[in-house]
This record gives sequence, C-alpha cells and structure tokens, in this order.
Amino acid sequence: MSNTGLIIEERSRDIGDFLVGRLLPFRKKRMVGPFIYLDHMGPKELGPGERMDIGPHPHIGLSTLTYLFSGSIVHRDSLGSEQIINPGAVNWMTAGSGVVHSERSPHKLDDDTQLVHGLQIWVALPKPDEDTEASFHHITSDELPSWKNGQVSYKLLAGKAYGRQSPVPVYSDLFLVELKNEETEEIHPAEHVKGELAIYVLKGEIEACGDVISSGHLLVSKEGEACTFRLKAGSHCIMLGGEAFPEERHIYWNFVSSSKDKIEAAKQRWKDRAFPDIPGEKGYIPLPE
Repeated sequence: MSNTGLIIEERSRDIGDFLVGRLLPFRKKRMVGPFIYLDHMGPKELGPGERMDIGPHPHIGLSTLTYLFSGSIVHRDSLGSEQIINPGAVNWMTAGSGVVHSERSPHKLDDDTQLVHGLQIWVALPKPDEDTEASFHHITSDELPSWKNGQVSYKLLAGKAYGRQSPVPVYSDLFLVELKNEETEEIHPAEHVKGELAIYVLKGEIEACGDVISSGHLLVSKEGEACTFRLKAGSHCIMLGGEAFPEERHIYWNFVSSSKDKIEAAKQRWKDRAFPDIPGEKGYIPLPE
C-alpha cells in the first residue's frame, strides 16, 4: 500500500480473440463504488481477414459499458438491438434478470486494417434492481457533457460529477470521467465527486502524495480520502467510482449478483439454453467449468 492508497497494475488476460489488461476485480479490492470489472482492451491492430468475434454470452445483475478510443465493434443482443460502436460513444446494456449479447468486428471492415482500443466495464446493479428488465442504450459522443478547466479537458461518460450529469441511465450514485491534458495540472477530485475513487492511467503519469503512477496502473484512493494529484503533461486518464454497496457482490464468469443462488440458477439456465436468443446469431460460448 502506497501513501496514496492501492496501486493496481494491469494483468494480462486472454478472452479468446483478445489479450486484455485486467484491472478489476482485484484480490485486495474487488470493487470501486459499483464498478466491479474494468478491462483495458487493446490497442490491437486487426489486419484484413482478422476480426474480433466474441459470440453470444449471457449476463445477469449488471450493466455493461463499452467505450472505444479507436476502431469499431458491432453489438447485438437478445433484445433485438444491433449497434455499431464508434470511438467516443457509450454503449450501455443493462442485463438485470438476464440478457445475451455478442461483440464482433463490422463485416464492412473485413478487408481493411483497424486499430481496436477501448474499455470494457461492468457496473453492478443495486440489490433492488438486480432483477430489473433488460435494456439497451447507445449515447453518442456529442450527447455526453464535455468541458475544459485550466489545461484539462473533461468528458463525463456516466453518472454525476463536477455539477454535471451524463444521459447514460445509471442505477446508482457513480461517476466515470475521461481526462486529457497538454500541460501539467493539479486536480482536486474530492471537491467534485462522491464516494470511492480510482484513477486509471491510460497514457502519461500522475503524481499523488509523493507517488508517481505510470500508464497501465489503477490508483485506488484510500477509503474516505480522495487525494489531490498532479496530471503530468500529455496524459490520458479515466476517473471512476461512487458510493459502495452495503452488500457483497459475487461474480462467476459473466454473472454478478448479491445472491450465490441466483448465480447458480443463471449457470443452469445457460447450460439448459434457457436464456433468450439473439436474432440472426448462431452458436454460443459454453459455460466454463
């Protein structure tokens, strides 16, 4: 533990077609506010004939958020949604009691080269909303609040922060903010956000309480304390967090719940092929044993 709090380094994880940098969950810190899963995807260059192909798989008890810095992905789900995700937009799917989706490269890019780079995030649902009806929302980049303060450009991807609110329909008190800067600037997040706080350094460095945190690391502030930090010139960071839930969350594969019984039931439903199908999709990813 540093002076600042917990510093988590990306761990490489193979998710099939991609090698990702896993940040959450972590053995010493399972969640930050309601955020239970954070993967840094790429950057990976896909040449002609190479595709991202993550087939149909289920979720319960959470909302998924996909945010791209480059590249394009086609999202399809069992609600009938089909959406191309482009850089700067937020793809938000709430699984609730159960949903199935797939993520693939657009066929129109099969003969091209594209650099796929982004974040895959899971936000656990509050206990009263874990069995809510599944839903899907796509929010374009120009719908998200963006502003500049000093030398830092801000973009509010989800939740509430800095007196602003994102149109992403979240279920709990949280914030997800993208920060970019050209010159070194001091940041005072505690004045503008509530709850637990973490900062993921995508590019550059931040300096906090005497520690220097470089790219590929997640800084988790000590409980009840949001440390002032310096964003070094030319950095790109994601600030996330919010109010923690009173109950523990369990996670197995793509299932998140406050109830182990609900996870066991979801596992059996997937084995029995009792989840809804995605229109036009074939195949599925088997439950890992």
